[in-house]
Amino acid sequence: MRKTRRLSLLAMPLAGALAITACGSSSKSSSSTTAGPTTTAATTTTAGGAQTTAAGATTTAGGSQTTAAGGATDVDLKAAGCPATIGIQTDWNPESEHGNLYQLVGPNPTVDTAKKTVTGELLASGGKDTGVKIQIRAGGPAIGFQQVTSQLYQDPSLLLGFTSTDESIQNSKTNPTISIVAPFLKNPQVILWDPATYPTVQTIDDLGTKGIKVRYFSVGAYMDYLTGKGILKKSQVDGSYDGTPAAFVADQGKAATQGFSSAEPYIWQNEVKAWGKPLKYAYIDDTGWKPYAQSLGTKPENITKFADCFKKLVPIVQQGAIDFVKDPTAANALILDLVTKYNNGWTYDAGVAKYAVDTIVKDKLIANSPDGTLGSFDTQRVTDLIAIAGPIYATGGKPIKDGLTAADVVTNQFIDKSIHL
Repeated sequence: MRKTRRLSLLAMPLAGALAITACGSSSKSSSSTTAGPTTTAATTTTAGGAQTTAAGATTTAGGSQTTAAGGATDVDLKAAGCPATIGIQTDWNPESEHGNLYQLVGPNPTVDTAKKTVTGELLASGGKDTGVKIQIRAGGPAIGFQQVTSQLYQDPSLLLGFTSTDESIQNSKTNPTISIVAPFLKNPQVILWDPATYPTVQTIDDLGTKGIKVRYFSVGAYMDYLTGKGILKKSQVDGSYDGTPAAFVADQGKAATQGFSSAEPYIWQNEVKAWGKPLKYAYIDDTGWKPYAQSLGTKPENITKFADCFKKLVPIVQQGAIDFVKDPTAANALILDLVTKYNNGWTYDAGVAKYAVDTIVKDKLIANSPDGTLGSFDTQRVTDLIAIAGPIYATGGKPIKDGLTAADVVTNQFIDKSIHL
């Protein structure tokens, strides 16, 4: 499922409403947030030509790596047969939800503002040189809003990409992928509502019981799950959501809306002047629709071809996620610098970057798996999602692979079980 996110709408009449948002989530638990402004300074530079180098912010990124501790001791990815440049496709513009990857980018990377990529030395925790480079590619508008899976099959220079488990299930018959590490334990997708308008609503179940309208992107398979299970009624959901706060503001919060816990609550309170109030949210993950969001996946043949590479790379990614949530300063600085350089209408500032990490930590979106390891997959959770999602995708005209199992979608064979928060 495509995770459509936020893009500024420069012609939008609402002051400060510069965001296109993502899918929703929530049910059994909820969170309210008063997202206050931050004084953290953004690091920005002027976008130059199509090919530039990031200076200040990215030098800091290298510095951060030298202070981080932990992680694998043998990090020679070149000797392990990794590509000279490990290409990774993300699903959106640079943002803090991707910080675990940007944490790995060494100082003074090269930025291609035309292709929306950043390429630098891949550094393991503590600034250890791995002998190869990492290239992180922006998704969303940079790839014509295609699924990451499509990019993996179109571009042989890509080794990995964000392949959430629901997307892998959906494409299992035609374009299969296997995820090798899951930095996010919990999907940031939520459903948001105005607590002043609905003070007794605590969960998505409550929204359903009260018959409150819920706006969402019409492509969301999770909504078919929510309505099919009876958590929400088909009569109360509205697939006209366009990603902006316009409709929410226009009806003064009378309808709920999908979003990301790590973004909209801060943005709509602090950057949408026509709203400017706290929001409450609940996670779709808590309803039973539990994909691993932004897990790193690859084509099945690469599991064998790059097995030695993945054995050393995956622990580096695991530790990178830990280093990022412990100290996101450098990676966030790089993210903000790239947003400025890419200059494609995507707006992202230091306030929302800080809020995103705070929410990721507070709500334990990046956290240890049930086995106590950061980044491993719970195969029963994947099996359960296959059972739920298969009929939904079949009804939508995209049947999944016959006999699909968790082993076809995820693997823990490269996970270092000693790495944990």
